[in-house]
Amino acid sequence: MYMNRKWLKLILIAVVIITLGFGCVELLREREKKTEVSALQGIAEELVMEPYLPGIRRMSEADGHAAGSDFWRDALLFPYPGLLYALENGSDGVTESDYAILLLPEGSDEDRRGLPEEALEYGDDAMHLEKNMESAFLEENERYLSAEQQEEEEPADDTQEERSFVCMEEKSYRYQWEELSSYEALVKAFYAVDSTTVAGEELLRTGTLLEKDMRIRGDADAPQILIYHTHSKEAFVDSVPDDVNSGILGAGEYLAELLRENYGYNVIHDTGCYDEDRSYAYNNSLPSIEAILRDNPSIEVVIDLHRDEMPEDRRLVMELQGHPTAQFMFFNGLCRTKKGAIAQLENPYLEDNLALSFQMQAACNEYYPGIARRIYLKAYRYNMHLCPKSLLIELGAQNNTEEEIHNACDVLAHVLDLVFSGREPERGEETGEEVSEGD
Repeated sequence: MYMNRKWLKLILIAVVIITLGFGCVELLREREKKTEVSALQGIAEELVMEPYLPGIRRMSEADGHAAGSDFWRDALLFPYPGLLYALENGSDGVTESDYAILLLPEGSDEDRRGLPEEALEYGDDAMHLEKNMESAFLEENERYLSAEQQEEEEPADDTQEERSFVCMEEKSYRYQWEELSSYEALVKAFYAVDSTTVAGEELLRTGTLLEKDMRIRGDADAPQILIYHTHSKEAFVDSVPDDVNSGILGAGEYLAELLRENYGYNVIHDTGCYDEDRSYAYNNSLPSIEAILRDNPSIEVVIDLHRDEMPEDRRLVMELQGHPTAQFMFFNGLCRTKKGAIAQLENPYLEDNLALSFQMQAACNEYYPGIARRIYLKAYRYNMHLCPKSLLIELGAQNNTEEEIHNACDVLAHVLDLVFSGREPERGEETGEEVSEGD
């Protein structure tokens, strides 16, 4: 009897030791999982929590809790189940597929603002705008809103005034670049930086941005420019559904025709549809654009043409040469959050991308003041790593008309030619800058 009790006691002790051992192993595994997913979760919090629930994030951090581990994170990431699964379940290390999941929100990210809409607009104190120009824009908006109401009351007139655009040969304004030598002055004059990212003096230096040579080197015997649309389904207020000659596809074709016929460039316009599921649009477009560039190594410029999303009571329109003309915006991804670079989102051409949008913005402001909103800087990459001369352009918005968009394309084509021909920015004796070729 005594021996039986002794053996039973030994067995119970062994079971307890084994159970504790398994428990310790499982605890260590859980800690490893948390460590492995921490990088992914940190990036998710920077890109998603910061712009949309900043107050909740601050309160969570003040209480000593991770903002990404509570109800609010789950609610905000509900449209992205893959990202939620990765954050909650971990993985055997952060892999390429984990980052593909993380980047799903990128597909519709341009329409989300981590700053007030007004921050993208130039105010009355902008260098290149006259004091009364902003009020003139507002009056123009009101006039066309009133005209829309009047059209509903009056019978339609089938006669349409022929559009005539005259390229501006003289500048309306001329920058004094020495006044923009500091980082603060440069950002104030040109940029809107989203709350998810940070730029910094190492990226935005006036001299570096100006001296990059953005001229097209090859001749027009082979393709030089590629225009495509990550979001090909984007349309305007009077676009014809499912018509490739309408909406953003129609705008892309009109811009391509202008560049071919008026300026002599060899342009490929890709009309592929990549946004059947908008969240996957950038992932879907990437292999197709890579294939086009591989098959056409002469291409030097890649333009991803979009249209913006605005509140219905706000229209991006101004009058130019007597015609209603949509405003547009240049857009750059910096591949970094406020905490630093996003791993596996490298862009070897980031400085070139920034130089091209800067030179385009400067030419717009000098020749057509008011046509371009501020350059918008965000955290992702947006496939701009494929080519040194890459542009992402938000052309008007959903409540602009096809006429306003086409009028804006006339301006855009001229400014593209000013930069690609090397006429802008002015260099040499006048600016004291030496020309540095892009990579």
